[in-house]
Amino acid sequence: MDLSVRAERPTDLQHRAVPFRDVQLRAKPDGTGGDALTFSGYACITEVGYEMEDWLGPFTEVVRSGAFTKTLAENADVPFLVNHTGLTLARTKSGTLRLAEDDTGLHTEADLDPASPHVAALRSAMDRGDVDEMSFGFWITRQQWSPDFDQRDILEVSLNKGDVSVVNYGANPNTAGATLNSRDVQAHLQRLSPEERREVFDRLATEFNTAPAAEAPLVLGLAQARARALAL
Repeated sequence: MDLSVRAERPTDLQHRAVPFRDVQLRAKPDGTGGDALTFSGYACITEVGYEMEDWLGPFTEVVRSGAFTKTLAENADVPFLVNHTGLTLARTKSGTLRLAEDDTGLHTEADLDPASPHVAALRSAMDRGDVDEMSFGFWITRQQWSPDFDQRDILEVSLNKGDVSVVNYGANPNTAGATLNSRDVQAHLQRLSPEERREVFDRLATEFNTAPAAEAPLVLGLAQARARALAL
C-alpha cells in the first residue's frame, strides 16, 4: 500500500496527551490576605516518540524541539481547560496562563481562582489521583515524514484558539485517527487504487463487526466512505 498519502498535512484540531510531568498545584498568598492556586506542569514532552495509528496502520510521531517557538512568539490565545471543554480557568490573553518551551517540552503555569467551584473540583480530583494527564489542542503547521512514512516529525504547531487541559483520560494517540470524518476518509481513499481501497477495508472489517457503541460515529463515517470509495 502506498503510504505517501500521509504526506498531506492535517487541517483539523489535534489532541495529544501525556502523563503528569512535574505537575504541582500549590497555594501562595495573593496579596489580599487570601491564597491563590498556581498549577504548573508540562502539556507536551518534546523529542520523545510515541505510537500513533491512522487508517493506514501504526506509525511513530515525535514533537520536535522548537515546534512551539513561532506560535508562542505570536502571543497565541490559549485557554486552560479541563478535558478540553467547559469554563476557561486561565488564559494567556488575560495573563493568568503562561506557556513556555524549554528542553523538556511545553511548560504550563496557570493562576487559578480557588473560589471557583470548577477549580475546587479540579483540586479535589488531583488530590484523589482521579486525573493524572495533561493534553493540548493544536494545529499542525509544519511536519516532515520519514522516507518510508513510518515516522512523522511535528516541526511546528499553532496553539492559537487551541488549549492546554488537565484530563482524566487523554486523547489516546493510538486512536487519534478516529477524529477523521467520512469526508476526510473519502479524500484519502480517492488517492488509492481500487485494489488498495479494498485492502484498507478488509483490514477494517473486524472493527466494523465488533466496534463498541462509543466508536459508532467512527464506524458510520468509515462505512459511508467505504460505500463511496468502492463505487469509484
